[in-house]
Formats: sequence, C-alpha cells, structure tokens
Amino acid sequence: MKGLCEEPSYIIELLEEGVTIDDVIDGYISEHALVERSAFVVGDLGALMRQHVRWQVLAPHLQPYYPVKCNSSPAIIEVLASLGLGFVCTNKAELSLVLEQGVPPENIILSGVCKQLAHIKYAAKNNVCHLVCDNQAELCKIARAHSNAKLLLQLTTEAHAAETSVAFGCSLKSCRYLLELARELGVDVVGVTFHIPPSWPDLQQAYHHALSDARCVFDMGAELGFSMNILDIGGGITGSDFQLQQVECAVSPLLDAYFPPLSGVQVLAQPGTFYVASVFSLAVNVIGKKILNQQWGSLVQGELSATDTEFQYYINEGVYGSFRRKLLGNTIPAPSVHKHALCTEKLVYPSSLWGPSLDQLDEVVEHCLLPELSVGDWLLFPNMGANGLEELTCLASEPQMPVYYAVYTADWYGMQEAGVALDGTMKNFSLINHSAVFNPPSKSL
Repeated sequence: MKGLCEEPSYIIELLEEGVTIDDVIDGYISEHALVERSAFVVGDLGALMRQHVRWQVLAPHLQPYYPVKCNSSPAIIEVLASLGLGFVCTNKAELSLVLEQGVPPENIILSGVCKQLAHIKYAAKNNVCHLVCDNQAELCKIARAHSNAKLLLQLTTEAHAAETSVAFGCSLKSCRYLLELARELGVDVVGVTFHIPPSWPDLQQAYHHALSDARCVFDMGAELGFSMNILDIGGGITGSDFQLQQVECAVSPLLDAYFPPLSGVQVLAQPGTFYVASVFSLAVNVIGKKILNQQWGSLVQGELSATDTEFQYYINEGVYGSFRRKLLGNTIPAPSVHKHALCTEKLVYPSSLWGPSLDQLDEVVEHCLLPELSVGDWLLFPNMGANGLEELTCLASEPQMPVYYAVYTADWYGMQEAGVALDGTMKNFSLINHSAVFNPPSKSL
C-alpha cells in the first residue's frame, strides 16, 4: 500500500491494571496540544482478540474469513492472521498485503466476479487458488490465466439483489451450465458462495432458500465429477453480538439439514466489520467556530429554553479524509467531548461539525447537541475501525496521521494463550509499557 515502508514496525503500549484506552488518548491529547494539534488515531488491538473470542462463542460452526476491504491496516491484518483467520481479497494490492503477513495462500479467497487479468495472474503466481466466479466470461478468463484455480460459484440471492439493485451471482440453471463448461475447460470447482445481508427482515427464509440452492449445486457438481467441500455463506456482519447470534440461529439448523458435519464441507463466513469496528478511536481538534442565531424545528420543545443559539464548529478532519464514508450515505455518529474541554455548566446547544475544506459537502455531523466549545478543544469519535483510517495513514502525498497502538495486559495474555507470539507470528510488533511512553526515565547528568 502507498506510503508504507517495506518492513513496518509497530510499537504497542501495554496497559497494566488501572490504565485504560481513555488514558492513552488523554496522554496523546496533552502531547499534541503542545505542538500541531493534528488529528490522531488510537488503536486497541485487544479489541480484535475480544471480538475473536465472541465469534468463537457465538458462531462456533462458522470459520471467519475476514474481508480485507473492511479495514486493510497492516497491523490489523497481522493480528488477525496470527489468530488464524482466513482472508477475502478483491484485488492485487489486498492479495499482496495479506501474503506479506505470512498468510498461507490456501487461506485466501480472491473474490469479485469481474477480476482484472493481471490480478488473476498474480494470484496464480503466488499459489492463491480459490477464486469466485459467476459467469461464462470470467470462467474462460480464469481458465486461460490460472491453470490451478479452484472455483467457488457465486449464487444469486433475492436478499443480495435487493440490497445492491444489481443482479450479482448466478441462478441454479446458470450454475449447471458453468459446471459443465468448467469440466470442459479443465477448471476445478470446489464450492459455493452467496451473500445474505444481516439486516434482511426474514433471515430464516433467506438462508433456507440459499442453502437449499447451494445443496443443489453441490449435488450437480458431484454428478459431473467435482469434489466440492467449501461453502461460504458471506456475511457483512457488523460489531453487534445480537446480529451474529441472529445469523447463527438462522443458519445452524439449516446447516445440520443440508451440510451436516459428516459431509466434510468447510463452512466459511465473512465477518464484515465485526472484528474491526471498535478497534480505532479518532481524536480531532476544533479549529474554527461560528455562532448562528437560529434553532432547529425538530428539537423537542423546551429542551433549549434558555437560548436559541446554534454553533457551527470546524474540525481538522472532514469527508475528504477520515469521514469519507459520509459521502457514501453513511451517518457519522455524534462525538463525545474530551473531558478537559467540558465546562462546569451543563447547557448543551444545537451544533454541526464541518471539515476543514470549507466545501459545502464537507459536513461531518449535521445535527448534534454539544456544550459550547472553544477553538483548540478536542472531540472523540469511537468505533472508527470500519472507516478506512488505515488508508489515510498510508498516502504518500499527505502528512501521515499518527496512529498509536495499545493493548490491555489481559488481552495480550489471551493472545499468547491463543498461540500469538511476538517472535513468531507478530514479528513487526514490539511492546512497551504505557508508563514508559509518557513518563520516560530521566537522564543522568
């Protein structure tokens, strides 16, 4: 990825009992207040371990394959690789990133149903054999460029088509044709993949149709001489335990019916942002302020009875940076105010937050209630792990946003019990005690 050195090195602050991520943020805010007041990110790598444990408890039948597009931070990839996750890549850059972390090629899937020829050839060169396919043109392209390819046929589902408004995947009839063509071309087909959005109102029915169709494809494949043993049920699961439980409850009895354990089928799922959403917190600085004498009509009557003042704040990150998901229609939750900026009065005012570009599109948060802030105060945005912050720290043409990593002692011991070791799977990390970062030993005269 752009802007990364060939051998990245990460310093992890080890947080002992009584020290929290908030303390880490406080320390760096104090540090940044003395210099440029630039925005920065704090990453809690222990959150990855905690989410991994939740996944194993809530969905023990599903093997997680992490979609790299959700957050391609090398540090994230390295930790997840050390925990034994598989990876779903969409292009050559993601393949290269994952392979650099030592992930075995057999644990990588190259997805997408319209892949560039160069990406297929790169996969072939690096022995990444599992590729997704849903049409004749893609199958012929793979047959020419990757003689050892092992295909997963992408099945269409009503839920996926409704979510995207585009017909991805192939029907059962098309699957039969693709299986016959694959046999003619000498391309192996080893499984099926599909996607059901977790927000779909009737998960049970959606998974019933999808798994029933997948079973039919497996049976058709067996008739044509293919040994199919991989079922990828997709995912897109966010950080919600409830959402993961819903998927597991809908899928588990159906898997027992269509793909029981004795069938030898490996069942994969893509956790989406489940692992990474809570990892990163973003601290931004207030760089400008306007006072507007107007009041939102939607506010509850009497909530701001003392004033009709509205504040417009400008911060040093906007929709062309850390909050670019806003341009895709995503809502950015209101931030919290750093405790050092909180005043004694409890009044809150209607406020809006704007990025530094002065562009009319650069509105980060349209409506929120905040105490009156001053230029130089700090705002905190938690759960920013799914916002692509890693790309902002990797742009060679821009000053790099500082990223500070930390891990609680209990989480670190949990990682070690899971087989993670600094001198083994996490060679690019080094640990340092949190107290040594902000209270370095004094030098002798």
